[in-house]
Amino acid sequence: MTGPPTLHVFRPLTASRRERLFLLLAGFFIGNALLAELIGGKLFSVATPWHTFTLSCGILLWPVVFIISDIVNEYFGRAGVKRLSFIAAAVIAYAFIALSLAQLTRATSFSPVDDDSFRVVFMQSQWIIVGSIAAFLTAQLVDVTVFWMVRRRTGHRMLWLRATGSTVVSQLVDTLVVQFIGLHLPYLLGRGGIDFPNFVNSASSGYFFKLGVAIGVTPLLYLIHAIIDRYLGDESGAIVERVAKSEGADDASVT
Repeated sequence: MTGPPTLHVFRPLTASRRERLFLLLAGFFIGNALLAELIGGKLFSVATPWHTFTLSCGILLWPVVFIISDIVNEYFGRAGVKRLSFIAAAVIAYAFIALSLAQLTRATSFSPVDDDSFRVVFMQSQWIIVGSIAAFLTAQLVDVTVFWMVRRRTGHRMLWLRATGSTVVSQLVDTLVVQFIGLHLPYLLGRGGIDFPNFVNSASSGYFFKLGVAIGVTPLLYLIHAIIDRYLGDESGAIVERVAKSEGADDASVT
């Protein structure tokens, strides 16, 4: 005679601190990249004694993406940044497909948001969408490359140099690509857009503003690093050095 069946209790999987950190950073990285795209249609001006900058509201959130990208680079290497960049690009593309499908529906007479308002707020031009995704991916790949070029020459020191240096180069690429594809290419094809002088003015305004923000948020980068180091404890230094060694080995095998 057999006894009652044995009940197996399945315990939930527990993640390590490093895995939980990656999930948290991934959520903020992807969320901010998507939100920056959604609010990018609203423009605002910043007047200075030398120049009046006309900027997209998306620029308010991109510094968060810059910081998280550098942190992921430090603790998870190029593979982590590339993985998040491709996922974020896919999510942004999916969001615009979803918005396009929503645009096909007709708002009822008592809808708080009518069709015209929805279209103005959410439906940017297809050129801007293509330019944004292309610029985002290109800039992230450039950022991660420059970051490790500087890291190999400075070691664990001078976090500000590798973080700011990679952002300076990557955001130049990002600004030129998104403005060219989204604004100047349609002009060249006779589909609206802006001419070359306005393209240069708009791109330079956006870039120098991003550059100023990147330099300004450097103390915040150090603060977040300190919080993460405290969260990871004694394991933090070993993780950073392990990642750096892996990246150096990858570079040696390539060259």
